[in-house]
Amino acid sequence: MSLIGQDPREVVFQRFARHVSSGKARFFKEAGIDFIFGRREGVYVWDLEGNRLINCHCNGGVFNLGHRHPRVVAALRRALEELDIGNHHLVSEHRALLAERLASVCPGDLNRVVFGVGGGEAVDAAIKLARGFTGRPGVISAVGGYHGHTGFALATGDAKYSAPFAPLPPGFIQVPFGDLEALEEVLEKGAGGGTAAVIFETVPATLGIVVPPEDFFAGVRELCDRHGALMIIDEVQTGLGRCGEVWGINTYGVAPDILVTAKGLSGGIYPMSATVYSDRLDGFFQENPFIHVSTFGGAEVGCHVALEVLDILEEEGFLEHVREVAAFFAEGFRELRERHPAVLVETRQRGLMMGLKMANELCGPLMTLAGFRHGILTIYANNDPSVSQVLPPLIIEEEQARSVLESLDAMLAELASNLP
Repeated sequence: MSLIGQDPREVVFQRFARHVSSGKARFFKEAGIDFIFGRREGVYVWDLEGNRLINCHCNGGVFNLGHRHPRVVAALRRALEELDIGNHHLVSEHRALLAERLASVCPGDLNRVVFGVGGGEAVDAAIKLARGFTGRPGVISAVGGYHGHTGFALATGDAKYSAPFAPLPPGFIQVPFGDLEALEEVLEKGAGGGTAAVIFETVPATLGIVVPPEDFFAGVRELCDRHGALMIIDEVQTGLGRCGEVWGINTYGVAPDILVTAKGLSGGIYPMSATVYSDRLDGFFQENPFIHVSTFGGAEVGCHVALEVLDILEEEGFLEHVREVAAFFAEGFRELRERHPAVLVETRQRGLMMGLKMANELCGPLMTLAGFRHGILTIYANNDPSVSQVLPPLIIEEEQARSVLESLDAMLAELASNLP
């Protein structure tokens, strides 16, 4: 019996509204988005009625390798023959293997790993480590940034997510992303009673795929060193090949003190996140080995899946393919700007981390709706709805990329005809 399409779409919506989220169900109904994932394979997803889209959302990088990559599926099947979750209290052969492998692909001396289930949990671990190691409370993040919905992660993000849960933990301060002078000013004042850490996404997706100046992260590194603050880089979306290198921060030639990864590490198959940190910070966890635990973090079956993800990422030609397809998109975007100057204001890109900045905040939601009519799944940046995110699977081929560009062309033309 197939697990997909057991009930009609309307029944699924009613059940979801009744038992999961009435608010989400109402939002999608009112927006005219009744797409429910059915079959999924490679770069494609189908709804329950068989309508096909190229996935240019990828859930922020979860599906970097596409849907149900056969090697990743096979890895999970192998793991299930011998392994289960494991016991997070004890020493683990499989967590050790994955941690060693992650350290081997990280910059600098990032050789220590704490595992989690999701990105927010991994960010929380990074902030806890920074505060514990430095003995300082202050954490600086970007205005309009996003690092998750859990405790400390929530406090680093936009107020639209955190305001209902006030009062938030003290010591969290925000500065404009890409502004070294603003960052320096806050560091000079000793943010929140002394700065423990500065945390940025390499390219903030929810802010609108904002690509920072080329010297920005070198400046952040220098400022953190000068003021004794730790540099945390959130690679939940930009990591694992998305920017054309293993990590987005590698394209800036900078090594942070702590790097956070998640989404793509799962292979789209088994939840996995990791907080990778410098050897010099290990004294804190060495003295407090049980102060941060995660029952399902680094589940042993998931470790084997993540190792397969890293095997694929490190294969000869994989990252070169990402860079080649990124160049193809860059040329296509140049043509789109020429064809639609009234609506397409700017294109933003770091590898296959891409965004289309449009004329106003109506454009992003309208582009999302148009995508369902023109065969692609794309969403707008929630903290800047004028930007449409374009995040295809890294395995996308040139012919499929051409289809995406043709769809975007039609969508922008439709948008231009409907805007005042």
